[in-house]
Amino acid sequence: MKIALGPLLYYWPRQSTLAFYADMADAPVDVVYLGETVCSRRHELRLSDWLEVAEILAAAGKEVVLSSQVLVESESDLKSLRRIVANGHFRVEANDMGAVHLLSSGDTPVRDWIAGPTLNIFNPTTLDLFAGLGATRWVAPPEMSREQIRALRDGLGHHMEVEIFAHGRLPLAYSARCFTARHYNLQKDTCEFRCLEFADGIPLKTREGAPFLTLNGIQTQSAQVHTLLGDLPAVCAEGVDILRISPQGAHTPEILQLFRQALDGLIPPADALHEALPLLPAEPCNGFWHGRPGVELRLPN
Repeated sequence: MKIALGPLLYYWPRQSTLAFYADMADAPVDVVYLGETVCSRRHELRLSDWLEVAEILAAAGKEVVLSSQVLVESESDLKSLRRIVANGHFRVEANDMGAVHLLSSGDTPVRDWIAGPTLNIFNPTTLDLFAGLGATRWVAPPEMSREQIRALRDGLGHHMEVEIFAHGRLPLAYSARCFTARHYNLQKDTCEFRCLEFADGIPLKTREGAPFLTLNGIQTQSAQVHTLLGDLPAVCAEGVDILRISPQGAHTPEILQLFRQALDGLIPPADALHEALPLLPAEPCNGFWHGRPGVELRLPN
């Protein structure tokens, strides 16, 4: 089974981001997704920089995928999307229908792209439609359960790689408003790039002090860290092709190593989960995989 590093969902300083991906060249990861998917105002790295990083990682033997933005709100966003689709070298993860249209239309439609998790594909008929448009890999929405993924895959009329969100804070929703800016009483267009101050987003608690959500610009995430590290035997039994690990502010290489060791049988998954707990920025959860509320944690027997 392959391990994928999902796109960076947070806004890190330029040098920190470049150093992080330099480390990924030697990390036990097979696929690396690159690009800004959350907010077009995040300019520490521009598309030309992401393409340079992509070349370095490809030279290190990684499969590189360029991820498109989830909310395209301006002509400049659309220009960037067109450049991503027309890059001519790397596969593209489509995260909105505008990207799907550009990939599947025109004189030379692309026949090998990834249907991202924010396309909200929840049944085999819809996934077959996207397969007909050229999608060869599907990233399941993170809220789908094991049974739902199995049923969808069994109903497919096309062969398609299946990738699931296996580790990281769950991306729950996107909005045209920036909640990080609102937190500081700032307008979105004059946000002062406050996201740079939070490597893992801003924790949001209830009035009683319980963890509730995480604010990440226009994206709302779970407070807990979703992880399937302890569920790997069940994940492997479902025939999933790729596990997506979402970058976190610290210890991502160690998390990747634990997943690799557990998948290779070098360490029991339950022990790998135990070793991972001190490395997480928040408490773990895995409820969605079990068909339960996502905030719940089901420990392996």
